[in-house]
Amino acid sequence: MGIYGYVRVSTLQQANEGESLETQLRQIQSYSVLKGFEIPPENFITEKGVSGSLEFERRPEGSKLFNQLTSGDILIFSKLDRAFRNTRNALNTLHELKQRGISVHFIDLGGDVTNDGIGSVIFTILSAFATFERERIATRIREVKQVQKSEGKFLGGFTRFGYRVVDEKLEKNPDEQLIIQSMKDMKRRGMSLRRISCWLGKEYGIHMSHSTVSTLV
Repeated sequence: MGIYGYVRVSTLQQANEGESLETQLRQIQSYSVLKGFEIPPENFITEKGVSGSLEFERRPEGSKLFNQLTSGDILIFSKLDRAFRNTRNALNTLHELKQRGISVHFIDLGGDVTNDGIGSVIFTILSAFATFERERIATRIREVKQVQKSEGKFLGGFTRFGYRVVDEKLEKNPDEQLIIQSMKDMKRRGMSLRRISCWLGKEYGIHMSHSTVSTLV
């Protein structure tokens, strides 16, 4: 029988003391002592900078652990949201682990959730609430971005040639707009896209493919 502890932080949560790897490790160690479990140091599985949106079985360390677990093993998490992406992922993974004879413990749910009883019921309910909360946060983020977009704010990513970001807003770059106008004039005079691309390189040191030129003229 092997006993394993799994801890994870996403990139944004590494600096959050309440979700730190060290905090999770201490919680699992304390829980193990109370339960009379002994976890070898090598059985503490650490997932650094991995988003919870990635399913447990697809995470670098999570996938290795998932495949090596065998009947009689015990897997301990500090909290539900350290383990699963959503309710479906949680229930499907838990069902498979249970079928394989593996016990899964969540400290925030009071212990073993693979045995029939109140722990299993609580697990199902809280998995659903965790999924709802993540979807609610995602919806808020989308709404904020829509408002920012309507206000003309730059939301990040690639800035198209001819534009620049000023005070978080995307506006035309006068110098580059003049170059674009010259390119359009060349196109109207019958100059090929490749020749316009070569002209940009020679005249301004701007290296732009002919396909990109086509989107501007």
